[in-house]
Amino acid sequence: MTVVLWILAILAVPTLIFFGWLAWVFLREFFSPSHDEEAAAEAAGKLGLLPAARQNTEHAGPLPAGWEAALAAVRGGDWQAAAGLLREAGDDWDRRSLAAYLLGDLAAEEDDWLLAWEAARPEDPDAAVVRARSTVILAWKLRGGKRAKYTTSEQFEGFHRTLAGAREDIARAAALNPADPTPFIAEIWVALGLGYPHAEMDRLWAEITARAPHHYEAHFSALQYWCAKWRGSEELAMEFAEQAAAKAPLGSLLTVLPLIAHFEHDDSDDAEGDRTPQMVARVDAGLADAAAADPAHPRLPELRHLLAYYLSLQDRDEMAVEQFRLVDGYVNALPWRYRGDGMAAYYCTIRDSSALVVAAAD
Repeated sequence: MTVVLWILAILAVPTLIFFGWLAWVFLREFFSPSHDEEAAAEAAGKLGLLPAARQNTEHAGPLPAGWEAALAAVRGGDWQAAAGLLREAGDDWDRRSLAAYLLGDLAAEEDDWLLAWEAARPEDPDAAVVRARSTVILAWKLRGGKRAKYTTSEQFEGFHRTLAGAREDIARAAALNPADPTPFIAEIWVALGLGYPHAEMDRLWAEITARAPHHYEAHFSALQYWCAKWRGSEELAMEFAEQAAAKAPLGSLLTVLPLIAHFEHDDSDDAEGDRTPQMVARVDAGLADAAAADPAHPRLPELRHLLAYYLSLQDRDEMAVEQFRLVDGYVNALPWRYRGDGMAAYYCTIRDSSALVVAAAD
C-alpha cells in the first residue's frame, strides 16, 4: 500500500506543476496590462509623456513662478510669505482667488501662521480673505468627499455649523476690501452646502459679477451650484453655462462651462453623446478660447484638460495629444479628478490611447 501511495505521489507531481503553470499564466494575463495597453504606454513614453506614477495629483498645472517656494515657506510658519503672495497678485482677481484658496487650504490643516499674521496686522484684508476661505475649506473637509448616504450625522453637523460660521468671516473680508470678489466666491460654497434658495444665489452672483464679470473660479463654482447633484438641474446648469460662455470675451476660458455642464450630467457608458456636432463645436470654441488666453492664466490648464479629454473621445487624436503635452505631469482637474486615487491612471489611459493612434499614423 505504501509503495502504491509513493507511485501515485510521484505521478501527481507533474500534474501539480502543470496546473500551477496554468494558474500562473492565467494570473499574469488577467492582472498584467494588455498588449494594447503596453503599446499605448510605450507610444506615450516615446512622445515624452510621463507615466502615472510621475503625475502631480495636487494641481491642474504648474503654479505661477515663485508660488511653490512661497507656499513651502508658509508651511514652515512664515506668514509674511503668504502676505507677499497676495500682495503680488494685486487686483488680478483670478490669481488672487487661487492664491487665497491655496493659502486657505494650508490654514485649514494648520493655522498657527495665519493666527500670527492676524495678530500682527488685525485689519489686513489679505489675512481676512485667507481666513474666510480657510473656514469654508475646513467645513468641506469636515464633511468629507463621500456621497450623503455615506456621510455621518456628526460630519454633517460639523459641516453645517462651520459653514454657518464662515459667513461672518466672509462678511468681514468683504468689508475690509469692498472691490474684491474673492470673499463672495467663497460664499458660493456656503450657498451650495447650506442650500441657499435660488433668489439668494442670484443676489450673491450679482455681487460677484459687479466686481469681476468673467471670473473663472466664480463661474466654475456657480455652475456647481446649478448642477442637478446640488441645487439646480441639468437644464439650469446648461443654461447658465451657455449664457456665460456666450457673453464672455475670447481668452476668458469660459467656453469650458458647457463642457463641464455636459460632463457633470453625462451618465452614458459610451462616447456617442460626446461626438455630436454640438459637442464638436463646443470643443472648437474651447480651442479658440485657449489660443487667445494669456499663457500665464493660472486656470488655463483646467480648460486644456477637458479639451484633451473630449478631443480624444472625438477621435481627434493629434489635437488631443497636443493638449495633453501642454498639461502633462499634472492631473488634478476635471475629468480625472472624480476618479480619486485613480485619477492619474485614468488620465494616462485616455492620453495613451490617443498617443497610440498618433504613433500608428506616423
